[in-house]
Amino acid sequence: MSDVAFALVSPEPQNQDPAPPRLEISEHHTSTASLLYYKTYEIGPEADWVVMVHGAGGSSAIWYKQVRDFKDHFNVLLIDLRGHGESRNRKVTSFRYTFEDISRDILEVLDHLEIQRAHFVGISLGSLIIRSLAEIDPGRVGSMVLGGAITRLNFRSRVLVVIGNLFKRLVPYLWLYKLFAWIIMPRKRHRESRALFIQEARKLCQKEFLRWFRMTWTVN
Repeated sequence: MSDVAFALVSPEPQNQDPAPPRLEISEHHTSTASLLYYKTYEIGPEADWVVMVHGAGGSSAIWYKQVRDFKDHFNVLLIDLRGHGESRNRKVTSFRYTFEDISRDILEVLDHLEIQRAHFVGISLGSLIIRSLAEIDPGRVGSMVLGGAITRLNFRSRVLVVIGNLFKRLVPYLWLYKLFAWIIMPRKRHRESRALFIQEARKLCQKEFLRWFRMTWTVN
């Protein structure tokens, strides 16, 4: 990781008390073949880290509203999961996806940045990845904020997953996008979220989406 550049700014206007020191925000990102794409906003080595994990079909770009506030108070790490966003071209050693595989991808980035402990914010399937990461390496997790957390699939959702897996090679995969959206966001109040998910999921290729779809069977 390149050295973090930050500076103390302490202007002293005449006839006024000196303004409190202010840390300038330093922004870094990387796109290497061996690591997931990540982007950081750093205010200094003493600040806590917040790691934001998007869901299936999204990317780190979904956090743009949260970043505006968080980056003034924390070091922020945004990650594009394998097959998503700027990580689409990242080489993977195994095409068998599990929650443990995805969690270890994130831990590799934390090791690279020498982040020993962080707070994690996840949405949708990102919440499951954070839970998996906490089981693998609980010492790395200071706290978890799980938005739209999926704890178990009910009977209807399990039936939909079975149907999707049976016909995934026979039907257009956009149909599976919509089915997947219904599985993880089944209620009327989720209508807008489902539409946004389908819009983002279109950016995944068919093979990549099917790998993530198969992971849903392991939720319970």
